[in-house]
Amino acid sequence: MVDFRTQGRVIGRAGTAVDVDEGLRKHMLRVYNYMTLGLGLTGAVAYAIATVPALRDLFWVMQGNVLVGAKPLAYVAMFSPLAFILVLSFGIDRLKASTAQLLFWLFAAVFGAALSNILLIYTGVSVARTFFITAAAFGALSLYGYTTKRDLSAMGKFLFIGLIGLILAMVVNIFLQAPALQFAVSVIGVLIFAGLTAYDTQKIKEMYLEADSQEIAQKKAIMGALRLYLDFINMFLFLLHFLGARE
Repeated sequence: MVDFRTQGRVIGRAGTAVDVDEGLRKHMLRVYNYMTLGLGLTGAVAYAIATVPALRDLFWVMQGNVLVGAKPLAYVAMFSPLAFILVLSFGIDRLKASTAQLLFWLFAAVFGAALSNILLIYTGVSVARTFFITAAAFGALSLYGYTTKRDLSAMGKFLFIGLIGLILAMVVNIFLQAPALQFAVSVIGVLIFAGLTAYDTQKIKEMYLEADSQEIAQKKAIMGALRLYLDFINMFLFLLHFLGARE
């Protein structure tokens, strides 16, 4: 004889599981959509500044087609993204979701201005090739982070320590200008941000709650997109040191 009360509870749990699974897929899709649109905006701004002389001359000092220096506006673009990251990271609870989204788009646009010099330093073919290699690696690593049953928390702590060491090494090399250290920094940078891609994807997945309001869910999606955006951009830049061919 079937116990309909038990059956009802089983169906209820199964239904909830399906709802959570569907909600999680929608949440992750929103995260990836924000990230992809952010990367697209960054690329569009970088391309516009690098190819339109009137815009290029606002940021960079050129001798013919050779980049020889940066103008004050370029330095503003280089350091402004850090301010956006800090505001979003520490102020997300006080911000409206619409405001957080606007800040994310502004961040992506300013970052594009800061990165426009790579299109003046490296050939377009090598930049495109590195981008697609990064996209393939990012996709595989993010998929691993999403599907793995392994807890990546311990790896995340190790990667954070490595990231601090990487930043210190980069600062030291500004003064030393040592090719060997630059090579080591590039290799370690690729490995760290490859690991962070998987780790951050798992954390974004774990942060999802079916009970979240639309406002909170959108904020989580924006912050998740920001984390994955930074993983992608940094992995791309470190790979460019290996794969980029200079003009």
